[in-house]
Amino acid sequence: MPIRPYQVADANACLSLFDSNVPEYFAPAERADFEQFLERDAQGCAYQLIEQDGRVVACGGLSIRPDGVAGFCWGMVERSLQRRGLGRQLSLARLQQARQNPNAKRVELSTSQHTQDFYARLGFSVTRVVVDGHDPGLDAVEMTLMLREG
Repeated sequence: MPIRPYQVADANACLSLFDSNVPEYFAPAERADFEQFLERDAQGCAYQLIEQDGRVVACGGLSIRPDGVAGFCWGMVERSLQRRGLGRQLSLARLQQARQNPNAKRVELSTSQHTQDFYARLGFSVTRVVVDGHDPGLDAVEMTLMLREG
C-alpha cells in the first residue's frame, strides 16, 4: 500500500489509531502528548501514513537530529489490522529514509515489551528497559539500530 505524508487534516484519523491501541500499546495519558506532536511536530518529523480503502490505518515518523541520531516517532497500526505487514512496511520505509540521509548514524526508539520483538526482527537491539516506564504494566524499552559507523 502506498505511503503518503501526513497533513493537518489527518489528525483525527491518527488519534483514532492511537485510541485503538490503548491501553495495551499506549498509556491513556500519552494521548495529549501525541495530540501535541500532531499539532506541532508531525510535519517536521516526516510523519507518514498508510491508507487502506481511503481510511488511515497506520502512521509513524522519523526525526533526524544534527548529531546523526534518527528517531522513530509515534508509530502505530490500527489495532484490528495488526499482524498484516502494515507496521513492517511503515518501519522499513522509515529505515530506508534514515539510510538515505548521509548524516544518520543510528536509529533510536522507545517502545514497550509488547512490541520489542517486532523491532528486534528489524535489527534493533535493546539498550535499556525501564519497568513501568510508560505506565504501570507498560515498560519503556529503548532500542537502537546502527546504520553506519561514526
